[in-house]
Parts: sequence; C-alpha cells; structure tokens
Amino acid sequence: MFHPSTERLIDYWRDKRGAAALPRRADVDPGDFLELLPQVFVLGRDAGKMPFRLAGGFVTDLHARDLRGHDALSLWALAHRLDLKSALDVARKRRTPVVVAADIRAHGVPSVGMEVLFAPLQGASGETDRFLGLYQPTAMINRLMGRPAYELGVREIKPLGDGNEDQPRLRLATLDGRRIA
Repeated sequence: MFHPSTERLIDYWRDKRGAAALPRRADVDPGDFLELLPQVFVLGRDAGKMPFRLAGGFVTDLHARDLRGHDALSLWALAHRLDLKSALDVARKRRTPVVVAADIRAHGVPSVGMEVLFAPLQGASGETDRFLGLYQPTAMINRLMGRPAYELGVREIKPLGDGNEDQPRLRLATLDGRRIA
C-alpha cells in the first residue's frame, strides 16, 4: 500500500493503459491530475541517461535548480544508482511501474521519507522511452527546514505487477546446505 497520491497516479497510468501494454505519452493529460503537478516529472532515455523532460515546482524546489535535461540518476546516492537503473530497465522491459521508498537527504537535518513513482510510457516511435513520475513525501517535508536535497537514497525498490499476477521474489539459494546467494 502506497501513499494515496502515489496510488492515484498508478491508477491513472493503469486506466490510460487500458488493454494495451503501456499508455502512450500522448494519452497522458496533466489536466487529469492538476493537484499533483508540482510533484510530477517526466524522464526520457538518452544514451544510458535519464534526462528530465519536465519537472514540477516541488521537484525543482527540492533540488534547488532547473532539472530539464539533467540526468535523474545523478540525483541519487552513488551507491544506489546501479540498482535504481537496473530496476528502471526491468520496469521498462516488463512495462510495469516501480515505486522507490527513498530518503531525501539535506545537509544538517534528518532525512525525510519519500515515495518516487516511475511509470513507463510509450513514445511516438512505439518504444518505451519515457517515465511518468511522482515525488510523494511520506513524512513532514518541513523537517528539511528549506534546505535543498543533496541526494536521494534508496530504502527499497518495489516493482509492481500488472494487477493480475504477483511479481517474482528473490529467494535465498543454497547448494549442499551452504548459502550461495
């Protein structure tokens, strides 16, 4: 169970998808979720990077800069970037959203919890080349005391199924009674 705003955008994504594998970017109408627009972003794909195409006011204010063209992966802690990139590649290939339980980290204050939704979209070319996203704080954002985030940290990556199946879970592997993975 996610924050109601995260659930709302996931439901919107599923509704726009209909019977198709993915919603098309052209089918997404920001007027359908006006109250979430400050928290919404759209990412593209370009040579292994994920540049911001659009970023709402809350997203840009949190990072204290214009994010257009900026690689979204660079906002995350270095130790978490590969895991996040891998999860987004899987989400793109499986055509399913992923929600990241994250920490907003700012200097001199405790971190603040946040959910970050990444929902893949089909571009005009027919490829999965965009992500519709949402920054949803899950704790009091005023704890940051107006300080910009210097990075985001991953707590947990939660891939979503298509609503009809459970996603496979990682399991402990053993060989002859010894743990191997």
